[in-house]
This record gives sequence, C-alpha cells and structure tokens, in this order.
Amino acid sequence: MKKDIQYKWGNDQLNIELGDRILPRIKLLFYAEFLLTTATASVLLIESYPFQDNKLLSIGAALLYLTAAYRFLSRILFRETIILTPFDFIIHYHSLFSKKTFTYDRSLIGPIHYLGKDVKTDHPLKGMCFDYFGFETQEQLIQSLHQEGSLYFNYAGFPVRFGKGLYTWHAEEMLQMMQLYCGGSLLLSADWENMLEQQHND
Repeated sequence: MKKDIQYKWGNDQLNIELGDRILPRIKLLFYAEFLLTTATASVLLIESYPFQDNKLLSIGAALLYLTAAYRFLSRILFRETIILTPFDFIIHYHSLFSKKTFTYDRSLIGPIHYLGKDVKTDHPLKGMCFDYFGFETQEQLIQSLHQEGSLYFNYAGFPVRFGKGLYTWHAEEMLQMMQLYCGGSLLLSADWENMLEQQHND
C-alpha cells in the first residue's frame, strides 16, 4: 500500500491521493480488535457444535466473523482523495464497502488552515510516576484514532475538515501543488502564507 501522496494531473483537474495515512500503532489496534473478535467468534462456533442443535450460537458466531471482517477491512482500506477542478473542490472518501463524495464550490471556500492534531485536555495523571496503567498513553491513542482532517476551510459558515493524518511537511507539499493548479484563487491562512514564503526564501 502506498504511503506517499500521489499527484495526478488530468484534463482540467488535479487528483491528490493521500494514500495510507494510518499510524502503525493505530493499525496494531485494528489488528488486535480483529483477532479478539474472531477469537470470540471461534469460541462460539466451537461451543455451537453440533450446529443443528445450537443454531442461535452458530448465527452469532457468523455475525461476529462478518462484523470483524467489515470493521477491519473498512478501516485498513480507508483512503481519501482530493480532486480540484476549475470550479469545484471535491473530497472523496472510499473504502472496500463505502464511498462518500462531498463537492464544494471553489469560489465560496475560505482560506485553508492547518490544525494538526486536535488539542486535548491532558489526563490528570500525566507526568506522575504512578500512572501505572498508562492513562495518558491511552488518551493519546484514542485521540489519534478519532482524529479528523488536519486541514480545514470554512464553507457557508461551517468548517470543512480534510487531509486526515497529514504532517506539516505533507500539508505544505500538498498546498504547493494545489497552488500550482489553482493559482491565486486558492486562499491560505496568514500562518500558511508566512510559512511558505519563508520556505521559498530559504
């Protein structure tokens, strides 16, 4: 699976495929959940033998197998694609089982901002020598698991987030490519303009 961002220049459009942006520790969590669910389903399947006498347990085991496969594959194979056309800004989410597309009028979107990771409240035991159960680490993991897009713009008064799992340098590269395509019509927040200008001077 490709981790690098892929840029595809087509006829009057730019496709940006963000690739595999899932952190390794999040993948481990997905694998652990899959193994735990399938192990539970296997126990139910063994307990339901002979199947004719325990149809309810057999059905339960089958449903657990299907649930585990669905959740695992839909998460691992999740991908995000940004498509720029002369008039639209399109965000496309797709996995093995679902596809969602959101289209925004480019002339109506506000400046693009970089959020990075969402700001969270530190756990009360952070930095304490007796945080034996790793509550702070667990909260960081949960935060990464539920993180939304790293970039956003305002559209019709509401923030639209995209670019899940982008580090600053990936976001910079992506915005530079988007500026090449859009020219001056792509608005950036003041922070981004200063950062990109300083990088260009260096």
